[in-house]
Amino acid sequence: MAKKKAESQSKSEILSKTIVKGMQEKKASDIVVLDLRKAKNAVADFFVICSGNSARQLDAIADAIDEMVSKTLKENPWHIEGKNNKEWMLLDYTTVVAHIFQNERRSFYTLEKLWGDAKITQIEN
Repeated sequence: MAKKKAESQSKSEILSKTIVKGMQEKKASDIVVLDLRKAKNAVADFFVICSGNSARQLDAIADAIDEMVSKTLKENPWHIEGKNNKEWMLLDYTTVVAHIFQNERRSFYTLEKLWGDAKITQIEN
């Protein structure tokens, strides 16, 4: 039965769950998954958003996501942004985009509100 359920999940759903695991590995906080598949003008199927407390933690979270996705799904990000400023880092896997924010940047940009028509799932720590 579990195998059948895994087969019914889309590739982007599996990717988003793998990204969440990478975030959790490095103690990211306030992890949310935005399901954008039914949202108008969406640029991806999912946004996975989290917060970190320091530039060092943001780097660690990004590295953990990259490693987890590479090992598990044999995929690499299509594009990476923010590695230099370390306030908002983005790993773009085309169908799923991981956003890693420092706390104050996240509250400034409020992506969850910008995509208000998305289904939002809060991940327990």
